[in-house]
Amino acid sequence: MQDVSTLVTQAREGRPRAVARLISLVEGASPQLREVMAALAPLTGNAYVVGLTGSPGVGKSTSTSALVTAYRKQGKRVGVLAVDPSSPFSGGALLGDRVRMSEHASDPGVYIRSMATRGHLGGLAWAAPQAIRVLDGAGCDVILVETVGVGQSEVEIASQADTSVVLLAPGMGDGIQAAKAGILEIGDVYVVNKADRDGADATARELNHMLGLGEARAPGDWRPPIIKTVAARSEGVDEVVEALEKHRAWMEEHGVLTERRHARAAREVETIAVTTLRERIGDLHGDRRLSTLAERIVTGTLDPYRAADELVTGLTQSP
Repeated sequence: MQDVSTLVTQAREGRPRAVARLISLVEGASPQLREVMAALAPLTGNAYVVGLTGSPGVGKSTSTSALVTAYRKQGKRVGVLAVDPSSPFSGGALLGDRVRMSEHASDPGVYIRSMATRGHLGGLAWAAPQAIRVLDGAGCDVILVETVGVGQSEVEIASQADTSVVLLAPGMGDGIQAAKAGILEIGDVYVVNKADRDGADATARELNHMLGLGEARAPGDWRPPIIKTVAARSEGVDEVVEALEKHRAWMEEHGVLTERRHARAAREVETIAVTTLRERIGDLHGDRRLSTLAERIVTGTLDPYRAADELVTGLTQSP
């Protein structure tokens, strides 16, 4: 058993091994997880969480690395949570963004962690909310969360980030892809990366047109900007950072940031509660209570919904 209070103190001091161990406790659903979250609770709520999503090949990792550089120039501590597909053999992260962001590996002000989805859909790992909390508690000013990039189920990032950045690239059919994936509804900032390629202007125009077809915005509402970048050369990255800061300021002014964080916390509580119930139900296999309910359903004396109500009531009342 590891001393959680010591790990938290070391993480606040910027020691990467302590941060790594805390996130490992999260990913492994350690019995110490409750103690970890309790210790971190008073230290969280300060980090600005930015989600980056988009189809494979648009340059999410390169853009993330460029944003890290830009924020480090401002003297901010940056955490990166790069969610990758799971290896079918080891269950670990397959792509390993730490390799692609090796230029930041020796920077003590940057912490990069690859996390495996482990079959979880939505572009994020199931442990991502708690991992974000660890990085927040560890003193990161900005947390960049890069999703898998599967193209069709990437919208979950909107529920975990303060600001969602959607990346597209010319020549990839991104206009249609954007409509299919529903990302026109979640983006706060849109980035057309690889803007040195032919078709970048057309992609930006098409995206602007599709955004214009969306919901009507009232005066004062946030209008997602469209920014063209060449992340590999850090071109346009400062404009992206400026747009992110403007969006954060707008959210703070209109109370949106607080609303999003409250909603995020509510979803986190709900997920933990549902997971706990599922574990208890899983423990009931072979239990007489479940068998009795099944018998009553088969004989027609009880319907499945009332049976489920009785089961949930019994589980919530039991210690």
